[in-house]
Amino acid sequence: MAKQLTNAQRLDLISKWKVPPGRSEQDRLERAERMVKEAVRQHAPFQGLDITVAAKGSYPNKTNVRGDSDVDIMVKLNDPVHVDGMAAWWFGQPPSYTGPWTKDKLRQEVHVALADHFGSVDADHNLAFYIPEVSGSRPSIDVVPCFKWVVRDQTAPEGQYEGSVVYGRDGKKVINWPELQLANGREKNANTKRRYKFVVRVLKNVENDLAEEGVIKALPSYFSECLVYNVPDRILLAGDFDDAVRASLLEIHRQLTSTWFGAQRMVEPNKMKKVFGTGQKWDEKDAQNLIVSAWRYLNYES
Repeated sequence: MAKQLTNAQRLDLISKWKVPPGRSEQDRLERAERMVKEAVRQHAPFQGLDITVAAKGSYPNKTNVRGDSDVDIMVKLNDPVHVDGMAAWWFGQPPSYTGPWTKDKLRQEVHVALADHFGSVDADHNLAFYIPEVSGSRPSIDVVPCFKWVVRDQTAPEGQYEGSVVYGRDGKKVINWPELQLANGREKNANTKRRYKFVVRVLKNVENDLAEEGVIKALPSYFSECLVYNVPDRILLAGDFDDAVRASLLEIHRQLTSTWFGAQRMVEPNKMKKVFGTGQKWDEKDAQNLIVSAWRYLNYES
């Protein structure tokens, strides 16, 4: 059983948790991003290519928390474009790519570029290259080599949705939508007077505490962002900030336990993927354990 905060302790912690990491931690994250960009810029085989190097995840989305801020960076090759199969067939798939930039070639060159610049690079992970932290200078970095991914959709802006696809060493592909996540998160944050990202940071901090105490298993920080994204704006805007956290936990629990497939309607912040389903690193039981444990830990029962 997790310890239970007093009401005064909860209010004090929430006041701290709702604030993003300070300037020094932000500087470390920005330095890591600049270094990866420089590694790619200096790598001769990448000269003249259309490549996007950008941070993704909690750091650019400003949902990262103090002391738990590594950085994820994508190295995305925008040409050749990889296209969704059925939609591509319906709308007219471009000719098959026969050039040099295969998935193996991209992974190999990103590895060389990082090793030349950083020296120590762990290439044994399925998706990302891992660059260890340098204490006091920069956090650890996960670098993902990926291609631009397009889904044709006549209802979408400009007729398509754009994301990224990374091919794992196990042969499987993972599709992400970092730009949509960023845009949708900013819109929701503006619509809720910044409470959306405040509540996300609170839930992430609570999850860290609960996992450290062994009350729940450790979960990806993005999971908290997914759950809070499904809280209606009107609930996030209700009352004071403590009220918003309390009401958000109640609403997430209501959706998770709804008999009308509430959990199955929950979407990630990118709105392209369901929160629960095949390929996710969590399930509905993990969500219920997190929300119920957070409710008790924050002492909302009293």
